Amino acid sequence: MAASLEEVRAHDNDRFLTLLFVPPAKRPALTALYAFNIEIARIPEAVTEPMMGHIRLQWWRETIEGLPGGETRGHPAAEALHEAGGIPFGKLQTLIDARERDLSDEAFPDIGALEDYAGQTSSALMAIAGEILAGEAEVHDAVAEIHHAGIAYAFTGILRALPVHASQGRLLLSADILGRHNVDPHDVLAGRMTDGLRAAMAELANAARDHLAAARSRSFNAALLPALLPVSLCDRYLDLMTRPDFDPFRHPVEVPAFRRQLRLLGRSLVRRI
Repeated sequence: MAASLEEVRAHDNDRFLTLLFVPPAKRPALTALYAFNIEIARIPEAVTEPMMGHIRLQWWRETIEGLPGGETRGHPAAEALHEAGGIPFGKLQTLIDARERDLSDEAFPDIGALEDYAGQTSSALMAIAGEILAGEAEVHDAVAEIHHAGIAYAFTGILRALPVHASQGRLLLSADILGRHNVDPHDVLAGRMTDGLRAAMAELANAARDHLAAARSRSFNAALLPALLPVSLCDRYLDLMTRPDFDPFRHPVEVPAFRRQLRLLGRSLVRRI
C-alpha cells in the first residue's frame, strides 16, 4: 500500500491531498483505486504503438478478474486493490474499457464526444470512489452531480496537460472547437501558441465552468464529498489558464500545495465542492 500511496502523491497530487479528508478505514481503498487509475491512464505514454497499449489493458482486465481469488500477479497496484477490500472490481473493468480510446489517433469530433469520454473516465472514477465511501445508493442519488463534476475536472485536466499531450503527438481538444477558432493542429503539436488556440482553450474552460456550476447546483450526501473534492480546485486552474497572457507551452499551471490544501479544507468544512 505504501508504494501506491507514493504513486498517488507523485502523479495525482490533487487526489492525494483529498485523502486527508477520507475516513481512515476507507483510505486504503481510495488509495488503491487512484493508483490503479494512474496505471491505466499512463499506458499511452508508456508504449510506442497502440497494439502494445491494448495488450497492457487486456493484462489489467485479466488481473482484475483474478483479484477476488487473490491473484495479483505481483503488481503493487493490484496487490493494493486486493488488500484494501471494499472495491467493486467489476466496475474497474469499465474504466479499462474507456481507456481504449486513449490509444486512438482519431480526434474527438465534437465536444459531445469529449464529454462522453470524460464521463466514462473521470466521472466514472468519482462514482466508484463515491461508492466506496457511501455506497451505491448514495451514488445513484447524486449521479448528475458526479457526472458534471467529473467532466469539469477532466476538461480542466485536458487543458492543463495540453503541452504534455502535444509533446507526445496527442491532441484532446475536439475538432469542432479547433475548427471554430481556425486552430491548426500542427501548430499545437509543435508547441506554438496562437490567438486561435487561446480562444479554443477559453471555450473549453467555459464548458468546464458550466459543468462545475451544474455540479454545485444541488447538495448531496456529505459522505461522498472526498470523492468529488478534487473538482473544487478547478476554479484556480481555469483562472490561470484563461489569463490574456497565458501560454501553455511557457507557463506551468501550478498552484502551491498549501493553497490547494487550504481550498480543500475550506470546501470540506462547508461540505461543498
